[in-house]
Amino acid sequence: MSSPVTFRTRPSDAKIDPVVTFDNVSIGFDEGDVLRGISFRVLPRETLVLLGETGTGKTLTLKMAAGLVHPSRGSVNVLGHEVSNMSEHELLAFRRQIGFVFQEGALFDSMTVEDNVAYRLREDRVSEEEIASRVREVLTFVELEHTLDQFPSELSGGMRRRVSIARALVSRPQLVLYDSPTAGLDPVTSQTIITLILRLRDVYGVTALLATHRLQDGFALANFRFDPKAKRVVRDEIAIAQTAAVAALGVAEPVTRFLVYRDARVYFEGAPEEIAATHDAYLKRFLV
Repeated sequence: MSSPVTFRTRPSDAKIDPVVTFDNVSIGFDEGDVLRGISFRVLPRETLVLLGETGTGKTLTLKMAAGLVHPSRGSVNVLGHEVSNMSEHELLAFRRQIGFVFQEGALFDSMTVEDNVAYRLREDRVSEEEIASRVREVLTFVELEHTLDQFPSELSGGMRRRVSIARALVSRPQLVLYDSPTAGLDPVTSQTIITLILRLRDVYGVTALLATHRLQDGFALANFRFDPKAKRVVRDEIAIAQTAAVAALGVAEPVTRFLVYRDARVYFEGAPEEIAATHDAYLKRFLV
């Protein structure tokens, strides 16, 4: 049995209302617990990167945050709602406040890109005029406005992933859940997806939970920012220096943090600098 890596407490965030709170959460199936005693918080505009090997519970965490599955024990609070105790009727209304980017995009093959992105708005009976405006807005954001009339089968894997992000954004959520957003993509396309996530964070202030096995995605989010004036991603030297300084004092919250799962528990939680400098053998696997 592995021993969890100790990590620093964050006293300065006590007065800030978290967007997401998991409190002593466990979930399991017939073969046993997948997650056991999980506790963490995600603050406004923060990105929490869930890192772990396949089957460690990363996707389950996202599904619990969205109310798609309920924990066996413990509580899940998202955007001020006790999600773990909500009825399905209440959850339908709640899910309109969050965006979910599924691992494979999960687009409707028989619908055009426009209809896929507009689906939730039509379910909510938004006017067609507003739907047209918002769909074009989010497709322009992901640089796919020219694909309105195309079907998912006509798009590359990276384009389908970008359409999935557009669909998650169309309801203007405060929180976006990303399930392995770069999985199966080539390095150039992966960087395009990370750039979109950076834009969402830095331009719109979106809070995010991001599940991945790719540590480099988390480091990109921690070390770079999107500059709206230059309209490009730049290395965030000031933020890197500030994060390192305040992390040493233990009195501030970095924009991007890591949470690593192992053996059904939180094995590590901390800032990018801590995981980059680790001597722990298990964590070093992700650095290779």
